[in-house]
Amino acid sequence: MDIKEKIISIDPEAVFTEQGDRIAIIPSDSFRPVVEALRYDKEEPMDYLLDMVGMDWGDTLGVLYYLESTHTHRCIVLKNYTPDRENPLLPSVCDLWKTAELKEREIYDFFGIRFTGNPDMRRLFLREDWVGYPLRKDYNLGSNPLTMENEMNADETDEIDLNADGSITNEKNTIFDKEEFVVNIGPQHPSTHGVLRLRTSLNGEFIKKIDPVCGYIHRGIEKMNESLTYPQTLALTDRLDYLSAHQSRHALCMCIEKAAGIEIPERVQYIRTIMDELQRIDSHLLFYSCLVMDMGGLTPFFYGFREREMILDIFEDTTGGRLIQNYNRIGGVQADLPPEFQKKVKAFIKHLRGILHEYHEIFTGNIIARTRLIGVGVLSKEDAISLGTTGGTGRASGWSNDVRKHHPYALYDQVDFKEIIYTEGDSFARYMVRMDEILESAHIIEQLIDNIPEGEYKVKTKPVIRIPEGTYSATVEASRGEFGVFLESKGDKMPYRLHYRSTGLPLVAALDTICKGNKIADLMAIGATLDYVIPDIDR
Repeated sequence: MDIKEKIISIDPEAVFTEQGDRIAIIPSDSFRPVVEALRYDKEEPMDYLLDMVGMDWGDTLGVLYYLESTHTHRCIVLKNYTPDRENPLLPSVCDLWKTAELKEREIYDFFGIRFTGNPDMRRLFLREDWVGYPLRKDYNLGSNPLTMENEMNADETDEIDLNADGSITNEKNTIFDKEEFVVNIGPQHPSTHGVLRLRTSLNGEFIKKIDPVCGYIHRGIEKMNESLTYPQTLALTDRLDYLSAHQSRHALCMCIEKAAGIEIPERVQYIRTIMDELQRIDSHLLFYSCLVMDMGGLTPFFYGFREREMILDIFEDTTGGRLIQNYNRIGGVQADLPPEFQKKVKAFIKHLRGILHEYHEIFTGNIIARTRLIGVGVLSKEDAISLGTTGGTGRASGWSNDVRKHHPYALYDQVDFKEIIYTEGDSFARYMVRMDEILESAHIIEQLIDNIPEGEYKVKTKPVIRIPEGTYSATVEASRGEFGVFLESKGDKMPYRLHYRSTGLPLVAALDTICKGNKIADLMAIGATLDYVIPDIDR
């Protein structure tokens, strides 16, 4: 049965819109029966919640739910909303998908929508004493939202339940009891890989619970997008996951190009695919270096940086940047490839294949590394899907989630490569997935580098780009997993709403599940194998 037919069989009043993404608009009173039926469907369960996008449509507040079946990889978008702007309530889905708990907190933080049944309705990025909800259209940007008092940790949180008679019950839940021993890991800590704070409850040396505190470098990028033209929005993607800068901007360009009906030259598709894979190798080499350093090894740290410098030299020759990459443009790339590009890339790949064995000899087979990684921080396949931990973390748990395979873009349907999957789900498997992916990325580049066709590197676009009214999306396989761009347009030169799916937020959300029962000393290695980047989380 078609997904549309399934939804209509449950709710005959459901409306489908074809503006961009196919969206099913579900009345609030039948939303839970619909999502439960889709989640537990025997033939095609929608077991992967890609993202939840909070929205302010003016007269209503609501959420777009992007769902996918890991069995068939078919997708559907559901829309639920409430006209009550004073006390907006929507049903929680965190009992169906674990990733929804933090995503609902994010939507509450920025839109003020509270979710009935979510046990933790604290703000996620902003301070608890912040006044107002910044992503609402009526938010006063000139207001002073901070009382700047000494904010205490919120160890008590509200859970709102909607009773059958329509009344509201407000319960209190405790994050940490007063007698628990709670320590702070971060936000100033080298092994949190940025300003992430992990409030960690301990029983002796063993972890009982982790409460991540985000937002220390939150910059409000999604709010800034609302006052920028489409070409201007591109610069902000480079500063999210700076180790996926090419891929993130690729996703945004693809979304805008698809919505505007811009056809991309074949030469551009070759260039974008090669640059994405060079970026992936760059990221995985840094992953190796930081993991080893977090575990006390210094020599292998320099190995990773030695080969990474060669990639950065290629980037600098091509784009002018080493860390921040701003090469992709709407309709193509900013400049053609330099004359020595192919020669340098081929030389690098040959060098990499000849030297990667040194990485494994010094670390992979090391007894200390194997003892501290094998069997440590296990994440099951079911939890990986429910938490939405895409990329190498999910594939280390046996979840086939590579966007390049299941939703091909650019030239990924024309090249031969393996999706690296391990089934152990432990820290060692997460390490090995990324090390094996380095060779697969090299294999992809080798198939393309000698076959780049002649042609334009950028098509001409209008000085002012306007996107037809509707909702659009695009996703790519970034270095850390599935990076998504979700765009709603009202036909103007600026986006009405432009939201990014963080690859790192689900990884941080998974820390409590993965670390529980492990030793505090294991937290550093587990966090390093998850490979999150904080600016991507905080946005």
